[in-house]
Amino acid sequence: MSENARVRTRLLAKLAATIVVAGALVAGLMLPWIGGPGLAARNSVSLLDALPVELTDKTPAGVTRVLAADGSLITNFYEHNRIPVTSDQISDVMKQALVDIEDSRFYDHNGLDVQGTMRALVKNVAAGSVQEGGSTLTQQLVKQTLLQTATTPEDRAAADAQTVGRKLREARLALALEDTYSKDEILTRYLNLVYFGQGAYGIQAAAQRYFSVDAADLTLPQAAMLAGLVQSPFYDEPINNPENAQIRRNQVLQRMHDLGHISEQQLAEITPTPVEVAPGQAPPNGCIDAAIGGFLCAYAHQYLIGTLGLTRDELDNGGLTIQTTLRPDMQIAGDQAVLEAQPMGSSLVALYTAVEPGTGEVLAMSANRRYGCSEPECESVVLNATASAGAGSTYKTFVAAAALAQGYGKDYTLTSAEPYLSRVYKDWDPDRGVPKPYDVENVGTNYPRTMTLEQALYASSNTYFLHLQDELGSIEAPVRTAQAMGMTFDGPNQTPADQIVSENRGSFAFGTDATSPLDLATAYATLAANGTRCTPVPVVAVLDRNGEPLTRDGEPVVPEGGNCTPEAIPAGVATTMNQILRKDVEPGYSLQTGSRAYVPGHQIAGKTGTSQDNQSVAFVGYTPRYAASVMVFNPKEQERVPGYGGGLGATAWRTAMAPILNAEEAVSFPPADPVVEEGTRPSPRSGGYTADRTRSSADRSQRTAPATSSPATEPVDEPVDEPVDETEPATDDEADTEAAVDVAEGADAGADPEAGEDD
Repeated sequence: MSENARVRTRLLAKLAATIVVAGALVAGLMLPWIGGPGLAARNSVSLLDALPVELTDKTPAGVTRVLAADGSLITNFYEHNRIPVTSDQISDVMKQALVDIEDSRFYDHNGLDVQGTMRALVKNVAAGSVQEGGSTLTQQLVKQTLLQTATTPEDRAAADAQTVGRKLREARLALALEDTYSKDEILTRYLNLVYFGQGAYGIQAAAQRYFSVDAADLTLPQAAMLAGLVQSPFYDEPINNPENAQIRRNQVLQRMHDLGHISEQQLAEITPTPVEVAPGQAPPNGCIDAAIGGFLCAYAHQYLIGTLGLTRDELDNGGLTIQTTLRPDMQIAGDQAVLEAQPMGSSLVALYTAVEPGTGEVLAMSANRRYGCSEPECESVVLNATASAGAGSTYKTFVAAAALAQGYGKDYTLTSAEPYLSRVYKDWDPDRGVPKPYDVENVGTNYPRTMTLEQALYASSNTYFLHLQDELGSIEAPVRTAQAMGMTFDGPNQTPADQIVSENRGSFAFGTDATSPLDLATAYATLAANGTRCTPVPVVAVLDRNGEPLTRDGEPVVPEGGNCTPEAIPAGVATTMNQILRKDVEPGYSLQTGSRAYVPGHQIAGKTGTSQDNQSVAFVGYTPRYAASVMVFNPKEQERVPGYGGGLGATAWRTAMAPILNAEEAVSFPPADPVVEEGTRPSPRSGGYTADRTRSSADRSQRTAPATSSPATEPVDEPVDEPVDETEPATDDEADTEAAVDVAEGADAGADPEAGEDD
């Protein structure tokens, strides 16, 4: 058989099938209640039932918009680029062009055009090929709606099956649609639904993609081109196939002329001209395209799915509005701060994470990285919310808070040996293969051996805090206090809190375990909120496509309140801690380590931290309104950070917070609780005993911790700096030597790596 014969045979077979379908369709519509063989007869009753919910929504869902706290657009989530518009937002010429080429009897039929179907059948048989379609716009709307809303492969196959049953179902649903909605509503919905190629679903997205205009502003040649795309959006789109697009556009123009809707002059003027396009960009899609705060966007996306229980399909196809907590001014300031701390592409990541005390709203997540891409300066993990590195002496705050809660006042005085050997906590002696007393020492010569709790906290004395842990008797109270304040200890890189307690880890105060920057900011926000702990929330509202709160079983998916716990720690403990930690930042205290975070005119509390061998540095600072952590470390391998929590970390915090605080009225912390300040426990006369200082530093550096005691990573001591100017923070232009940094940079870790180890 020749090729022409085979082609003609296939065409005749297709035409025969069309005749059968048309005949069955007409018969089915004329005899809807008469039983008979086949799928149509079996489903005749159900096909006359109420319309499926997919067909009762007048407007297809558009993209899901993700908004910042001020209402500005961060990005969108979508599977299909669709921007629904109302009838008056679509040009009349666009409506006319589509009706003329797709369903010229649209305003005359009731959803099924039997006359048009039979006319198309006769024309196609006469031509020996398919020259004209028989489906009405209403039938096409039914098919496209069922196809685009199908959630399973079976549903998609059923919506596109070339069967009499599917055609009959479409016809009956089309009749029901026409009986329910006006012609203009049906046409508008069709124009919002149909695919126009180049990823553009609906007329608004198509107008912007091909011509960079709104659907209301489409001209005659533009409308004719778009109307022609409905049947073959891939082959006739003008960006990649301009010749096909011109031919198809001219067919639409000719049809409009034949129906008397454009003049001979209009046809003659437009037909010879090529299609002129002005391609526009598709709307941003996903957090990789976020205009701002890509990492907070990604954290919010995880929260929407993992915590609120939304599905990816709902986010990508639901046309929702997501109201996040991101504050653009704080995000921009944080971005600038981390880039000043470490350049983009550095092996060290600098993280700034801010939350609001009393609400838990996550205000900013900055990193010296771009989110989601594949270049070296990119990162797909939200490190701001991931436990990756230790936070050093920031954990001393938890020990101090636990002590205050048990009646150890701020003036609780201990005289601690240098080095200090614990009476309670154990370390491991590798030479003898037995446990030995856990011990630490301070770096530098400025630490008094006798200190109060208040002095030891803002000066960050290692020996005092191990001694204080001895006084507490076990590590459980500090660990439970940390949990109460918002530390989770449940990340993939973290030791569970119960394990830390069971092992009675004496190193807890020195922040050796991997810590989430978000947890750290949250815990200190509990102090700022006077003891009220709030679980972090990046989303405060999820609205459905109609602008109403999205619900599950009648309840909003975003609950109102409920994420905060008043008195998570006693309010008096929190207010007293606030007054103590102010002395680490504000001028006038010579042993402080966080002076570089100070913003003149504002009350700021904070704590520095640097982990063993400067593998990470941290600073957590807060005011009554804001709490934010800064951490710098290498997330992939061990690398010494060329700075300290009191230098690099505190400076980045000030850079991020200064423009925010200086734009607002200063707010004061409430006074300390006098009962908590005073305490109920008398200070001991002396404490501790001196370690054998004859062991070499090399011996000390080789020690490892037992599996059932403190971790192998040793804590680092925090040196004090010399008194600084009481009105201005210390500067960074000191001599670039380890010794100078130790004294002048507000450092909180030893210049000598070995000197930072405990004995």
